[in-house]
Amino acid sequence: MLGERPEVATGIPQTNLDAQIPAATYRLQFSGHVNFREALDLVGYFDELGIGAVYASPLFKARRDSSHGYDVVDHNTIHPEFGTEDEFRQFAEALRAAGLGLVLDVVPNHMAIDDNTNLWWQDVLENGRGSRYAKFFDIDWDPPQEELKDKILVPVLGEQYGKVLENEELKLVYAGQRFWVDYYARRFPVTPGAWPRMLKFALVEYLGHLAPHDPARMELESIVTELERLPPRSERDPEKLHERQRESEVARRRLAALMQESEAVRTAIDATIRQFNGHRGDARSFDRLEALLAEQTYRLSYWRVASDEINYRRFFDINELAAVHVEDPEVFAQVHAMTLRFLGRGWVTGLRIDHVDGLLDPQQYLTSLQEGFRAASAEHGRPVPDGPKPLYIVVEKILGYDEKLRSTWATHGTTGYDFLNLACGLFVDRYSAKRIKDIYTQFTDVQPRFNDIFYESKKTILGISMSSELHMLSRRLNRLSEQHRWSRDFTEASLRRALAELIACFPVYRSYVQPGDKVVRDEDRQWIVAAVRMAKRRNPAINKSLFDFIASLLLLEDPDGLNDAQRQERREFVLRCQQMTGPVTAKGLEDTAFYRAYPLASLNEVGGEPGHFGTPPDEFHRRMTEQAALWPAAMLASATHDTKRGEDVRARINVLSELPDAWEKALARWRTLNRVFKSQVEGEEAPNANEEFLFYQTVLGCWPPATTDDAEHAEFVDRLVAYMHKATREAKLNTSWVNPDEDYGQAIENFIRGALDRQRNGAFVSELTEFVAPIARAGACNSLAQTLLKICAPGVPDFYQGTELWDLNLVDPDNRRPVDFERRRQLLRSVREEAQRDRKALLAELTRSWPDGRIKLFMTQAALQFRRQNIGFMITSDYLPLSALGERKDQLFGFARRQGERWVLVIVPRCVASLVGDDQIGFRPQVWQSSGIALPEDAPSRWQNLFSGEGLVARAAGDQPAMLAAEDLFQAFPVALLTNAER
Repeated sequence: MLGERPEVATGIPQTNLDAQIPAATYRLQFSGHVNFREALDLVGYFDELGIGAVYASPLFKARRDSSHGYDVVDHNTIHPEFGTEDEFRQFAEALRAAGLGLVLDVVPNHMAIDDNTNLWWQDVLENGRGSRYAKFFDIDWDPPQEELKDKILVPVLGEQYGKVLENEELKLVYAGQRFWVDYYARRFPVTPGAWPRMLKFALVEYLGHLAPHDPARMELESIVTELERLPPRSERDPEKLHERQRESEVARRRLAALMQESEAVRTAIDATIRQFNGHRGDARSFDRLEALLAEQTYRLSYWRVASDEINYRRFFDINELAAVHVEDPEVFAQVHAMTLRFLGRGWVTGLRIDHVDGLLDPQQYLTSLQEGFRAASAEHGRPVPDGPKPLYIVVEKILGYDEKLRSTWATHGTTGYDFLNLACGLFVDRYSAKRIKDIYTQFTDVQPRFNDIFYESKKTILGISMSSELHMLSRRLNRLSEQHRWSRDFTEASLRRALAELIACFPVYRSYVQPGDKVVRDEDRQWIVAAVRMAKRRNPAINKSLFDFIASLLLLEDPDGLNDAQRQERREFVLRCQQMTGPVTAKGLEDTAFYRAYPLASLNEVGGEPGHFGTPPDEFHRRMTEQAALWPAAMLASATHDTKRGEDVRARINVLSELPDAWEKALARWRTLNRVFKSQVEGEEAPNANEEFLFYQTVLGCWPPATTDDAEHAEFVDRLVAYMHKATREAKLNTSWVNPDEDYGQAIENFIRGALDRQRNGAFVSELTEFVAPIARAGACNSLAQTLLKICAPGVPDFYQGTELWDLNLVDPDNRRPVDFERRRQLLRSVREEAQRDRKALLAELTRSWPDGRIKLFMTQAALQFRRQNIGFMITSDYLPLSALGERKDQLFGFARRQGERWVLVIVPRCVASLVGDDQIGFRPQVWQSSGIALPEDAPSRWQNLFSGEGLVARAAGDQPAMLAAEDLFQAFPVALLTNAER
C-alpha cells in the first residue's frame, strides 16, 4: 500500500551515478534544542516519513552561544552542546541500520576568531608570522600602514582605543601559565617576547630586597634572559621557529613552577599586574600597559576601523570570521581530518559544502575531497564506488539566470536554490507583471528597476562594509600597473574607482580562473567581458583605458617583457578578485537589494532574480530536461536555513499576482487605517511607504491559518517586529547594522504593534483576516504543488526541518526556532492509520481541515515513500514535458518520468485563486471546463492515482491526443501523482 515502509531499506541506494545518492534529505539544525540523543529518537520518524538521509547542520565546535554552527572554532572536535563523539556514532549507526544516510554540512572557508578556544588563531596572535598556524589564515603582513607591519588589526573594541584603555576595560591577567590581556569575555595572549617588560619591573620594584644569589631571584633573572634570547617573531627559518616555540614553552613552565614555589615572586607578579593595569583618572598610569600592547603581534582597535584598515580576509564583512587558506594541502588536511575519519568509517555518507565560491579554487578543492574520501575509506577497509565522484557532494552555489554549474567539478550539483526559484516562479501569473509593478510604484514612489538597485547596492557594500578588501585589492592593482609603461600613469585612486565599478557590474557571483591557467575559459570570458562593457556604459566619465587594463589582467592577457614573478603576481590578483566578487554580490543582492525593492516579495529569494517575473512552463521543462541529463542527483530545495521567507509564505505572496485589483484596493484602505500609527523621525515618515508595502506583503504571507489566542498573537507580532527590524537594517537606507537608528527602529515597532493591535485597530485586523483567507487557500494549493514537483523532478528533494507542515517562517533567526517533532510524529501516525481505514474519507477531511497542515504531511509522506521504493527509477528516468489542453490549460502543469515501459506522471494546478473553493483547498465544481493534460502517443491509457488509490482512463476525442481530464485528476485531491496501472 502507498506510504508503507519498504521491506528493504533503500534510502541510500547504489546507482550508476557512482555515489550513494539519498532518496531525499531532511535538514536538521543541531542546537541547544536538538542534540545527538534527541536526534537518535527521531530516526524512526525520518524513516517513516520517507527520508533517505539526514542533512545535518555543521557539527564541529563553534563559538559560544552559536545558533547555527557556521562559526567553527575547532574543525576536529564535536560541538559540546550536541553531545560526545560516541553519541554521534550511535546516531550515525542508527541511521545506517534504518537504511538512511547522513549528509554533513562542511564549512571550509572560515573560522570564528572571537572565541578564546580557537587555538589556531590564538597561536597566531601570540606568535605572529612565527606561528605554526600563520599560513592557515589569509593575513596581509605587509599592509601600507607602517604601524601594522607584521601585525594583525583586531577590531573588537566598543569604543576608541584610548577611551577603552583609560576606562580600565583592558586588563592584564596571568592564568594557565600565560599572561593575557582580557577585554570582557575576550582573551588575548601576551607574546613571550614581551614578558621581560613585566618581569624586569617585578625584579626592580618588588624583589629588590632579595639577595643577588637568592634562588628565586636567580631563577627569575634566568627566565628573563631566556625570553630575551628568543628568535624574533619575524624569523622564517623552520629551525629557529621550532626553537622559539620550544623555549617559550620551557620559560612558561619555569615561571609557573617558580610562582608556585615562591610567595615573594607570586606577590611581585600580582603587584606588577596591578601597576600595569593602571588606575582610572590617572592617564599616565596606563602608559605601561599601552607600551606592552604595542609589543604584541596584534593591534586592538575600535570595531568601526575594520571597514577601512583590517588586514585579514574575512568571511563576507564579518570581523569575527577569518578566511582560511584551505587550498594549502596541510591546512586542508587539518581542517578535514575529523570529517574524513567520519567518512572513512561510514558514519557520514555525503557532504554539503558551504559557500563554495569563497574558495580560491573550487574545482581543486572538490577533487581533493573525493581523493580524501577514497583514502579514508581505504584506511578503514571500506569499498569505494568507481568513477570520479564516489562521494555524494553538493555545493552551496548561487547560479545566475543563464549560468551553468561547471561540469568539471567533482560534485553532484548545487543545494537547490536554482530549483527553488524556478519552481516558485511557476506559480506567479506572469501576465500581471506590469500591473503588479505599477501598484508598487504608485504606493511607494519607487521605480523597481532591479538591475540599477542591485548595482547601487553593491556600490554600497564596496563603499562601507567591504571597503578594506577593496583597498587591499586596489593596492595590488596599483603595483601591477607599475609593471608596464602603458599603465604606469594610472593612480591608485583611479584604479580603485574603476575596480569598484567593474565589481559592481559583475553579472554573476564570480569567475573561475584557476592557478596555472594560461587561457580564460569561454564561460568566464563572457562574464568578464560583460562586466567591463557595463562598467564603461555606466561610467562614461571614467577613462576607458582603466577598465581595459583591469580586463587584460582578468583575461590573462600579459604584455610583453614580463618575467615569471610578475606574471605570478598578476595571476594572484585574478584569484583574489574572484574571491571578492562573490561576497560583494551576495551582500549586495541577498542582504541589501532584496530589502530595497519588492513589487512581489516572493521573487526576492536567495538565487532569485526579481527582474524575471515568474517562470514560463516551457522554461521549467527546459531546465529540468537539462538537469535530468547533467545533474540528476542535485539537491532540490524549497526552503533552507538561509531563505528570506518560508516556502509557504512565498506560495501565498505569489497569489497576489493573480489578484492585482483586490490587492490595490486593500493597500489603499490599509494605508488609511494605519496612518495614525506612523511617526516622524527627523522630518521623515517612519515607516516610509516602501517599508509599509513590505510589511503588508509579509503579514499576509505568514498570517496564521487558524484563529490564535492573545498569547499566540503577541508572539506573532513580536516575530514581525524582529523581521522588520532586520529588513530595514539590511536595506541600509534609513537605518543599518553598522549605524542603527534607534529612533527609526522604535517608530517601525510602534507602527507594527499599533497596526496589529486587536483592540485599538480591530478594523484592520478584521479586514486583513478576511483578505488573507482566500489567498491562504490558494497558497496552500501552490504549496502542495511545488512540494510534489520537488519530490518528483530530477534531483534529490530536500526538506528543511519542520516544513512537512505549513512553513510560515520568516528569515533567520525566525526559521531556526525549535520544531515540535512530537506533534509531527503523532500527526503522521494518525494520518497513516486513517488512510488504512478509509482513504477516501481521509482525503475529504484533509481538504476541509487544511489549516492544520496534515494534508501537506500526508502528501509529502506518500510521495516520499513512493520515491524511496522506486529510487533507481526516480534518479535515472527521463524527464518528458506534458502539454495542457482546454480553456484552463494555462492553469495546468505536468511532466512525466519514463524509463522503458514504466511511467510516472506529475500533474498540478497553478494560478488557482479563481478556482479554489470557499472553505477548502479543493476546487469548485465544474471549474476545469473539460481541460486536461495531453499524453504522449506511446503513453499508457490506464493509470492509478497514488494519493486516492483510484484508477483513471485517458479520454480520446477525434484527432485530439488522449487526455487525462483535470476534473478526474483533482476530484479527490488537489494534486496528482500517477503511475501506469499496466506495468
